[in-house]
Amino acid sequence: MIVFLDFEASSLRKNSYPIEVAWVFEDGRCVSHLLRPPAEWTDWSYEAEKIHGITRGKLLTEGVPVMDVADEMLRDLTGHALYASAPSWDGKWLSTLLRAAGQPRHALRLEKSDDAFAQAARAVLGNAVPEKEIRELVREVIAQTEPPLAPAHRALPDAQLELRRWQSARLAAEARTEQTGS
Repeated sequence: MIVFLDFEASSLRKNSYPIEVAWVFEDGRCVSHLLRPPAEWTDWSYEAEKIHGITRGKLLTEGVPVMDVADEMLRDLTGHALYASAPSWDGKWLSTLLRAAGQPRHALRLEKSDDAFAQAARAVLGNAVPEKEIRELVREVIAQTEPPLAPAHRALPDAQLELRRWQSARLAAEARTEQTGS
């Protein structure tokens, strides 16, 4: 099954760490957690806090221990196709979370959401459609699904947006098939 993940983080600096994670299965089931930072996670950006609206104090009082979240992720996500809009950043924070929980940093791997969107379109359109046309369809879907206001910058709404884009790519491919009669 396809799953879209998203993280929010303490900053975009080298020592940043995940503060929130969410994942959404292709059937719509979803999970979201604030993460209680271990004592050694000290990086914090007030500029990032202004964007995501999560305070370090909230993490300390309401966050779930990283070991519990990592265990849940490994139990529920192993064997699924995992995607993120920014797999280099989200993968960094996933690795940080897994290592903090004493797990192998690559126990779960992320691919780029755009690839899932292209695969959804390809499954409908078949191999006769050139890759360039598939990628153009994906670009159009992403542009059409951009939120009208500034993005939420919270893990769950961002992961749900990726799921909607994946669904939209499939629907756009179906509409194209109906228009061309193929």
